[in-house]
Amino acid sequence: MKSKKKKNTLGRREFLAGAAVTSITAPFIENDANSQQPNTLEKPSAPLPNSTQSAMEQENPDNYTKEQRAGYFIDNPGSDFMTDVVKALNIDYMAINCGSSFRGFHESILNHGGNKPEILNCVHEEQAVAMAHGYAKVSKKPMAVMFHGTVGIQHAAMAVYNAYADRVPVIVFAADHDHLDDRTSEVKWAHAAQDPLSPIRDYMKWDDYPKTLQHFAESSIRGYRLATTPPMAPIGISFGTTIQEQNIVEKNLNIPKVRKPSIPIGDLNAIDEAGKMLAEAENPVIVVDRYANSQGSVNNLIKLAELLQAPVVEQMGRMNFPNTHYLRQGAGVAAQADVILSLEVKDTWNIVNRTRDKPDLPYSKRTKPDVKIITLGMTEVIFRSNYQDMNRFFSADLSIIGDGDSSLPYLIESVSKYLTNSKKNQIKQKMITWTERFKSQKIRDIEAARYAWEASPISTGRLCLELWDLVKNKDWALLAPEKFHSRWPSRLWKIDKHYQLNGDSGGFGQGYTSPASVGAALAHKEFGRLPISIVGDGDSMYTPGVHWTSAHHQIPLLSIIHNNRGYHQELMHVQRMANWRQRGEPGSIDPGNVINKPNIDFAKVGEGLGIWTTGPITSPNQLRAALRKAIDVVENGEPALVDVITQPR
Repeated sequence: MKSKKKKNTLGRREFLAGAAVTSITAPFIENDANSQQPNTLEKPSAPLPNSTQSAMEQENPDNYTKEQRAGYFIDNPGSDFMTDVVKALNIDYMAINCGSSFRGFHESILNHGGNKPEILNCVHEEQAVAMAHGYAKVSKKPMAVMFHGTVGIQHAAMAVYNAYADRVPVIVFAADHDHLDDRTSEVKWAHAAQDPLSPIRDYMKWDDYPKTLQHFAESSIRGYRLATTPPMAPIGISFGTTIQEQNIVEKNLNIPKVRKPSIPIGDLNAIDEAGKMLAEAENPVIVVDRYANSQGSVNNLIKLAELLQAPVVEQMGRMNFPNTHYLRQGAGVAAQADVILSLEVKDTWNIVNRTRDKPDLPYSKRTKPDVKIITLGMTEVIFRSNYQDMNRFFSADLSIIGDGDSSLPYLIESVSKYLTNSKKNQIKQKMITWTERFKSQKIRDIEAARYAWEASPISTGRLCLELWDLVKNKDWALLAPEKFHSRWPSRLWKIDKHYQLNGDSGGFGQGYTSPASVGAALAHKEFGRLPISIVGDGDSMYTPGVHWTSAHHQIPLLSIIHNNRGYHQELMHVQRMANWRQRGEPGSIDPGNVINKPNIDFAKVGEGLGIWTTGPITSPNQLRAALRKAIDVVENGEPALVDVITQPR
């Protein structure tokens, strides 16, 4: 799709000036070969059943003996009860890649449960879990996933780790050929395990392997409560084929009521002490990461920041603080802080310290030696030994364990109590300083976006700002991490609603972005929002099949491939090694890092998977028209993909 019309493009300065104002304020064809086959049929290996016999099997007639019925039919399968359990959890969706080990459960959901929860047809387990991950961050409720034996669990592993590291709830069901007599082939033996979930146990909050239906009910309720109580994380329930497929023999089965526990808040005395420290500070700073769960969360943080006139450093694990607010500042403000509030931050050590990626790994301090650090959140409550996602240890001056979102109103109350009138007057004077600093940073970002405005391959600044001009008056949501396109939306868009950014993957595993975006888009569909995902070419190739799922389930999503034809971050790592070692020639670091020869045509990939596509877009003058058409497609309820050939970052 190419456009040569000048009216579809904006001049660089005209466009950027506008951005600055906004920011600061296939039919099926039968194979011919098939028609050339001889018109013959193979003889059946056994006589086909006559009509009477077929009716006996399909219609369950009364003239069966008791023994015959037992051999042909299951009247009250255990998986019907299991379906009732899942429905009691009020789970809307279950993402699966079908497997014979859970065929009973699958059938019950469809025919006993009326496809509730709704089955999402996925072509890979990693895709299924990542969809659940993205969905939960938008909907604030978990999705269920179901795995087939040993192979399904291992396929899902990376995505489960991402969800765990991001502290996002996913309800994992995993089927197993538990009974000797059920293992009727070598395939079933290969798909069976004594402890099915052991490969992923180190990055789940809890798991169980119930052997009875009552145990399944109780463990499912327990797991749901654990998964959705901060710190949230995936939980797993294994089950065998036996309890699914056999008639129910247990008596007095019941499903416990689903009552979620209260959210833990921080110790009120400690919160009061923190409020006093912040109120008395000369230069308080707030650093925030995985804090906000709602617009109310965002508003509370604004209230605290304005009360103190404290700059907020957004680490973007969630959308926590508007990028249009003058107190949104860069990480450099920590250098002058005397008190820092670290709010639901994964890595407090790196707020205070820095180790550079140089041969001698030089260490330096980012802050004053006597700075006081307050930590508030749940990051210290859950981590494992083997997987080291807890980051480097830091001993805070005041460490408060409690959910940051639920605890913040009490902290605001405490700060208000300790602020004297003279202190309030002193604090007001800071507004001018922070406002001017905020405006200056916006101007620098605008200037940076001018660079390579007319370049081909297309600059990521041009890509993001052309897109912004088309969506700024719509109800949109960005679903992908921003790091690999230089965080242009956070730098130059207007982002003030909690659902407009969805954070990163948690574990930084490739293959997250496309399926997580489809899952998030499913949650946004209810509200009629325009979901947008800017995804790298390398990341996209891990899980391209999810585009078929989005087409199959009619999940509207605008996917934009940031196609720099390489793993650019890894290329730069290898280049750094070459620099340290003072060797190499131009192009010598390309093998293993670039994605070319042949170039991947994502438009053809997406078209083959059933979604609307255009590209590759190589000229910036083609970009606007392509994006506009794709947006129209998405607003009509279909997924669309635009393949854009870009600069590296």
